[in-house]
Amino acid sequence: QVQLVESGGGLVQPGGSLRLSCAASRTIFSFHSMGWYRQAPGKQRELVADIMISGGFTNYADSVKGRFTISRDNAKDTVYLEMNSLKPEDTAVYYCNALVVPNSEWNYWGQGTQVTVSS
Repeated sequence: QVQLVESGGGLVQPGGSLRLSCAASRTIFSFHSMGWYRQAPGKQRELVADIMISGGFTNYADSVKGRFTISRDNAKDTVYLEMNSLKPEDTAVYYCNALVVPNSEWNYWGQGTQVTVSS
């Protein structure tokens, strides 16, 4: 069983920054891609950003383009989400996801980390 452990969430003022980390319990090269999703109260979970492990191709939701950056550290089996210029509408629980086989249900989720953007 794969474990994904997220960290780095918290309370930040609008315009501030946070960096989320997702550490995998096995080599991230065993995954096709990894990504960050978020779910705000009363809303569906949505993709924020993802990265292909082989090649490093990235994909972002329109709402975070230019503000968020996803990256990976192969040696640490960790994926990061750097979040800048945070807005109140970024408030949500952020989840790390690891997809083993593309277009399949074979994936793993972290436990989630709360991000709150408020003054």
